[in-house]
Amino acid sequence: MSKKRSVFDINFELDAEEEVTEFPAGNSLPETNPYNVQGHPLQEHEPTAPRRGPMASAIAETAAATQERADAEAAIRAENDALAHEHVRLKKLGLITDLIHTSQVKASKLIRDRSANVDPEIAELKDSIRAVGLSNPIRVEKTDDGYELIQGFRRLSAFQQLAEETGDPRYTRIPAAMVPRGEPLVDLYRKMVDENLIRKDLSFGEMAQLALSYANDENIPVGDAVSTLYASALKQKRTYIRQFARVLEALEGAIRYPEAMPRALGLDIYKLISSQPERAGEIASSLLALPDRDADSEIAVLRIASTPVKPVSARVSKSVSKTSLRMSRPEGEARVTASDGKVELRLARDFSAVPRARLQQGIEALLAILDETDK
Repeated sequence: MSKKRSVFDINFELDAEEEVTEFPAGNSLPETNPYNVQGHPLQEHEPTAPRRGPMASAIAETAAATQERADAEAAIRAENDALAHEHVRLKKLGLITDLIHTSQVKASKLIRDRSANVDPEIAELKDSIRAVGLSNPIRVEKTDDGYELIQGFRRLSAFQQLAEETGDPRYTRIPAAMVPRGEPLVDLYRKMVDENLIRKDLSFGEMAQLALSYANDENIPVGDAVSTLYASALKQKRTYIRQFARVLEALEGAIRYPEAMPRALGLDIYKLISSQPERAGEIASSLLALPDRDADSEIAVLRIASTPVKPVSARVSKSVSKTSLRMSRPEGEARVTASDGKVELRLARDFSAVPRARLQQGIEALLAILDETDK
């Protein structure tokens, strides 16, 4: 006798509500803590994290790597920006230094406050550069075809002379600090002036010549030029520079060696032409009559001009004393007789054949020496 089996129909279809709440890709709902019951010993136990599928893990890792790369690039850009700003700041301060070829440096934008005549201290500067190098770089402004010199005319000249004298290629390149392009002209002049004011050997004539040149370029009074360029100088020094500048202006370029003019002499000439303006033309004519003059001859002319002329007494002098002397010359014996108001020279020579300018130069030099002897 066979036994009868019981058959049950089991429906595995999920309810609509359960289908909505189920996660795709085989992931189940996040597990809840089954021990979250007050007083249960495993109440604080964390449930196991749900398992992540391979695709989700790859996407997450790629996103993390992309974000990390973006953060690194942003940090690099921020560092580059900071370095660029620091470079601009240092450049504005003139602290960016480079080696540049001396042949690329021009000195035409600014009128130099250093005389173009022979500098007696250039040899000492060259010896220092040979021994220890250049400790203070020149300052230049970048141009389209090279560099424009702002500060360091003597240093640049020393390097150029050393390169020519020694043939050493080291002296063909000079350390230079860059200044920003387009800086106002007056600021460039002030930088040059303020640097050279520290030096004690810069003469009033050189400073006055620079002020006069700047006044002509800017079409302003020379007094205003002095006030602008030498604002950091002491008031008394500015006064001296202003007086020297007016002497150079009154003599209209006849002064060839302004750096050789002593302060006392320059002030005497200023007082003379201030009280007697017509004397400026006479002094200029005397200087121009000596085209081959050197600094000593020029100073002699200025000293003669500044010496006050003694008024001629209306009473005729009765002095008949004389001084006679004889000198041997290649032409023969020279006889000189000196008396009150008269010097007579007799020599077997045609003095009319001597050029007028040279004759005047010799007589002025003679009188200058006689004046020094009297002092």
